[in-house]
Amino acid sequence: MLESIHLKNVGPAAETKLDLAPRLNILTGDNGLGKSFLLDIAWWTLTRKWPAEVNPKLTTGQMARPRNGEEASIAFSLTGKAKRQAYSSAFNRYQQAWTIPVGRPVNPGLVIYAQVDGSFSVWDPARNYWRKKSMTEGPERPHAYVFSPREVWDGLPGERGMLCNGLINDWSGWQKERGESFRLLSAVLDALSPDGEEKLTPGALTRISLDDVRDMPTLRLPYGQDVPVIHASAGMRRIIALAYFLTWCWHEHVHASKLLGQEVADQIIFLIDEIEAHLHPRWQRLIVKSLLEVVNNMALAARVQLIAATHSPLVLASIEPVFDEQQDAWFDFDLVKSEGQERHTVQIEKKDWVRQGDASSWLVSDAFDLGSARSVEAEEALNEAAEALKDETFDHKKAQALDQKLRTLLSDTDPFWIRWRFVGEKRGWIR
Repeated sequence: MLESIHLKNVGPAAETKLDLAPRLNILTGDNGLGKSFLLDIAWWTLTRKWPAEVNPKLTTGQMARPRNGEEASIAFSLTGKAKRQAYSSAFNRYQQAWTIPVGRPVNPGLVIYAQVDGSFSVWDPARNYWRKKSMTEGPERPHAYVFSPREVWDGLPGERGMLCNGLINDWSGWQKERGESFRLLSAVLDALSPDGEEKLTPGALTRISLDDVRDMPTLRLPYGQDVPVIHASAGMRRIIALAYFLTWCWHEHVHASKLLGQEVADQIIFLIDEIEAHLHPRWQRLIVKSLLEVVNNMALAARVQLIAATHSPLVLASIEPVFDEQQDAWFDFDLVKSEGQERHTVQIEKKDWVRQGDASSWLVSDAFDLGSARSVEAEEALNEAAEALKDETFDHKKAQALDQKLRTLLSDTDPFWIRWRFVGEKRGWIR
């Protein structure tokens, strides 16, 4: 498991320290403060390669660089299958690369990274954990399997053939075989979709055009139509890709472990950026718990660590029933400006977990720092009204104009009306 990350002069903050929890780690904060960057760092500490270094087709996952030419370091600690390792990497300016520990790296288990643009990466101890020592050991294995968004669907080519057939070909092949892989894929799709009529269920294979000879997987939607997966909504494609990639990673890991005569991984680390991306609120309420359950059910004996970034108050509200401060943590990225400072700085703080009760309360919490869970115009009008209620000399005409403005912004059942009407009638603003 990844235990800690300590950055100096790398990323948005001059210094960043995180002591990660063993099960669930949630990252919140505004855009541009370094959540995705930290996930890239986490991937590198576990695999020693940046995603875009393995697959240049990616537009994300680039190598981290020092801030403003300063001396920089990435220190980390992790517990692998057989041992624990702590290391501080420095940036070598001559080589334009980060130093890495000498010798065989720690085996962190199965590492999966789902990026927000649809890219996926996996480091598999059965297929990637190997370093050539002699000519009898065969060719080097890939450093990792890193997929661009298109390669997730169409397949990942390698130097000597296809490393992965891709979602479309694998799904159709598994469905024809009706074996364990298709059973697992169907179960994962079911687990990641909401209850009721919106369950993701595989439909009949089809062809979509004369120019495409592939058997195309479909989803059987509640209105009675089998829709080709490439025509599904963005939210459904996000879930489909997650379900496929988890199934493919575990399927290939189990087969590779058998070929090598070794046990399957006893640790799984899952990094996921903007876990709610493209998802309807019904799906957002389930995604964290569902992913934890899916991965735990796939690998019953493995410990699972999930590190996820989110902008969704509904995601935070959804994990309140399962959050355990003994094995989970919440980190908030924020802009702060101390007295006497000219500029804001980025601060990452591990927050005490306090149940807010609902998504609206999370919006005005430290996670999102909003003044209210309303429109900007409604918030401004309510602030004006609050000042008016405190001012016994407030002008009547202004009060009546404010009353009309509030009526265009608030619902008829808004609790604010009780206070407003009580004071307004008392002062003669409202008759």
